[in-house]
Amino acid sequence: MKIGYIRVSTEEQNTARQEELMKSLGVEQVYIDRISGKNTDRPALKQMMEYVRDGDTVIVESISRFARNTKDLLELVERLTEKKVEFISKKEAIDTTTPTGRFMLTVFAAIAELEREYILQRQREGIEIAKRNGVYTGRKPIVRSNFAEVISEWQKGSITAVEAMRRLDLKPSTFYRKVRNVKKDEKKNCVGR
Repeated sequence: MKIGYIRVSTEEQNTARQEELMKSLGVEQVYIDRISGKNTDRPALKQMMEYVRDGDTVIVESISRFARNTKDLLELVERLTEKKVEFISKKEAIDTTTPTGRFMLTVFAAIAELEREYILQRQREGIEIAKRNGVYTGRKPIVRSNFAEVISEWQKGSITAVEAMRRLDLKPSTFYRKVRNVKKDEKKNCVGR
């Protein structure tokens, strides 16, 4: 059975191009993740890896859609190989049923990881230059007009932390960090009096 795996980094990105490729290749089952590929903790990828069986072929549009670093790529392909599942990456023309394909897989994975490192390095350098020039100030803080009111209700025990986070549309880490910052500010104001 031909099984396709598609990944885009965000919910907003379009999968149409990858889906069209899968259709043209006669793929019978497609798994789609809309999440960063920084690791292998992806719901559709996990489902696919559990589903595949002896004789199946997993097809991806490119290595970067399947894994972001050499280690993850080689581990995923090794797991597929243990299940006697073939792996094909169309963009890089890699087919793991051949020794050349396995060798090329390793080479391309290393190149893809190197390019990703270069991109991150250029991004860090750009941010440093922007900071020196006073152009970059970082992410804008998340501001909620009802923050003080909701925090007050939570501190009184009128609502749970989960409800407070829901009302403020904040993740737990952001919620608790903002609460800590409020407490720090209150301490500073008390000491300054």
